[in-house]
Amino acid sequence: MTYQRRTKEQLAKRVAEDIFDGAVVNLGIGQPTLVANHLPAGREIILQSENGILGMGPAPAAGEEDFDLINAGKQPVTLLAGGSYFHHADSFAMMRGGHLDICVLGAFQVSATGDLANWHTGEKDAIPAVGGAMDLAIGARQTWVMMDLLTKKGESKLVENCSYPLTGIGCVKRVYSDLATLACTPDGLKLIDTVDGLDHAELERLVGLPIAI
Repeated sequence: MTYQRRTKEQLAKRVAEDIFDGAVVNLGIGQPTLVANHLPAGREIILQSENGILGMGPAPAAGEEDFDLINAGKQPVTLLAGGSYFHHADSFAMMRGGHLDICVLGAFQVSATGDLANWHTGEKDAIPAVGGAMDLAIGARQTWVMMDLLTKKGESKLVENCSYPLTGIGCVKRVYSDLATLACTPDGLKLIDTVDGLDHAELERLVGLPIAI
């Protein structure tokens, strides 16, 4: 069986394709920030950052960075016409108040029914860093996860039950991975799409869980 994993840029483009016109979106630290560079032309998508920005644009060109204008991951960003800055507390009021249509987060584990673990592995030498993840995961109308499907050891990050400390319970609606896109439902995983050449049986073998078609 021959198939190629999505690159990080291809995965970011795949996520961006599903963001609807008019959506207010928070892109989490790490891989999700790449989505800002692939938003479809002609769609008005408003990006929010938890450090107090609304109306972010794509990453600046090399040499044009303004390090007074950064996202929550301390990466330089741009600001679109009409964009604004505001207090951190106002940003969290947006997140907690149900004003975000979508948040895109990374994850260590996601359960088949949408439980999310993305802030701590529980290991002694791991530095816990929850940030605003709990607020985003529960406050957004839809929580999407963007991640590699497998760990470096080849173990599935999609699991029956998370073994790491939870960020939120039943909050993840979709998982966008380098091999497949899946929905998390109360009845378990449901397939949305896979990369070319990866069949359903092989995907179930890799994940180790049943996946409805």
